Amino acid sequence: MEEMGIIRGQQLSVSPHKLGYDVVAFIGIYLEKSSLYDQVLEGLRGVREVVEVNYTTGVYSMFVKLVCRDTNHLKEILHDHLQKINGIQRTETFISLEESISRPIYLL
Repeated sequence: MEEMGIIRGQQLSVSPHKLGYDVVAFIGIYLEKSSLYDQVLEGLRGVREVVEVNYTTGVYSMFVKLVCRDTNHLKEILHDHLQKINGIQRTETFISLEESISRPIYLL
């Protein structure tokens, strides 16, 4: 399955909470122009709190998941990092209160 590209690798699952990261947030990103996606993606790669980025349809151009120590840390990431990435027009933030389901894809 690895040779077929079905299995892309292995990863260690850690608890962000046990490491002192108590806030999980999702950020909807509006791009100034969709052609700036690659540039914004490169900027997001430099923010270590960003753990997932999706290019989306609908209201947002991108949807980002990040983990932070607390809400002050989240505010710092938004103000000092995300809002300074060229190509981002504006963001909308959603704080997760609980992750109820997290599972891999079921293989038949």
